[in-house]
Amino acid sequence: MNANRKKDSIRLVALVDKASDWSPELPDIPRMTVDEYLRNSDNRRGLKLINLCNSYRYLGTGYYASLLAEARGHRIIPNVATITGLSSAALPRLDTAWLEQRLQARLADEPNDRLQLLIAFGRCPDERVGGFARRLFESLACPILRVELKRDGVWRIQRIRGIGLRGVPAEETSFVGQAMVEWLGRRWRRPKDPDLYRYDMAILVDPDEALPPSDDAALRYFVRAGRRLGLQVEMIRKKDFGRLSEFDALFIRTTTRIDHYTYRFARKAALEGIAVIDDPQSILRCTNKVYLAELLAAHRVPHPSTRVISRDDWKSAPEALGWPVVLKVPDGAFSTGVFKAENPAEYERICKRLFHDSDLLLAQSWLYTNFDWRVGILDGKPLYACQYFMSDNHWQIYHHDSDKGFSEGESRTLRVEDAPPEVIETAVRAATPIGNGLYGVDLKQNEHGVYVIEINDNPNIDHGIEDACLGRALYDEIMQTFLHRIEARHQQRGRRS
Repeated sequence: MNANRKKDSIRLVALVDKASDWSPELPDIPRMTVDEYLRNSDNRRGLKLINLCNSYRYLGTGYYASLLAEARGHRIIPNVATITGLSSAALPRLDTAWLEQRLQARLADEPNDRLQLLIAFGRCPDERVGGFARRLFESLACPILRVELKRDGVWRIQRIRGIGLRGVPAEETSFVGQAMVEWLGRRWRRPKDPDLYRYDMAILVDPDEALPPSDDAALRYFVRAGRRLGLQVEMIRKKDFGRLSEFDALFIRTTTRIDHYTYRFARKAALEGIAVIDDPQSILRCTNKVYLAELLAAHRVPHPSTRVISRDDWKSAPEALGWPVVLKVPDGAFSTGVFKAENPAEYERICKRLFHDSDLLLAQSWLYTNFDWRVGILDGKPLYACQYFMSDNHWQIYHHDSDKGFSEGESRTLRVEDAPPEVIETAVRAATPIGNGLYGVDLKQNEHGVYVIEINDNPNIDHGIEDACLGRALYDEIMQTFLHRIEARHQQRGRRS
């Protein structure tokens, strides 16, 4: 009995006027005609209904289906409040001015002054208005909408109609089916209060990444911090590239590379005026260690003695640097692509192997310490200071072993004011030429001074490590920066218009 009760509690049924209204291009989910639903007093608890009737007119069968669903304790979209709002020319439940703001920049280059949009389950075939479509669906949870827009200096919503399956042209039925499938794959959500969240933010993640920049707990803290500030935060993946224009901000929390989809996300966000961290310039500058070496030298930031070597001049570097020599590929991350050569034979073997994939390598003098400093910097301001200790029986923080996977050393986090001032000052000096993003500056400190090892554009922020001192304030600080950047961009667009 308990099993059947559980099964009933998760039932989802589509209501249609006639069984023949359902197209083969729509997903195969349970269906019921509206007459069947109205005649039968269905008392299943937790029933969820999608009202796809072809009319929601007052006192019509589509209207009564939603009315009785609420009386029976069933969850249904659209509900009676939404239907009532759609029947009013004034749309009293909808903050149209707030929604219309999302159209101006997206449709600035549209040659026509009138547009008609199909919005199905929060998606629109016109990707320019993806964010508008999603927000409209969250405010008016009606499965399929026809929206008429008119530009008279600025774009305005002229009319919004809820339509049923018969109102969908044949050429758009496949899109409606795809949108329904995507929506069914998410949790059933009640419509959101449009005043609760002012902007949309995406966090790009890769659930399959072995060493992501943020663990699941930290990502949850980012989401909560954003929502406290009025940001509706959603996790997206590589497959969501086409949806990027829906968002006002993008936070990349998977390891970045130039020849990688993360860089394409960053570039598209920057081109569309979306606030983004990491921005493409920071990725370009930080992920290539050859560039970083030249930049640090040009700005006279202390760093280990470094030589950029090629296939033609690699043999002479150890004479200038001494033994052992550290060799680095230009775009390694998390200690990958970093090797130590103790003698000429090792040096030659490592160089020849690495030159198969890169025309240039970095050779650096060996500088041993028990731990590395990392200073987190955002907008030129230091946020935290961490000590990362070397992995057991290894000379790096991360020890990558082909047989055993990887291991990492212990860590200790300090408040910025408790770290050595010269460490913080050197980190800020190193990050300043890169930009105003979020950086993790890695440094070593010994009796001779403080030396910058590298600058990371995608630094770790893991729960219990980097946030050990600041707690949720660290997440608030980062999300507040996003909010400031979003608002600044909206103000710029307002001045242009």
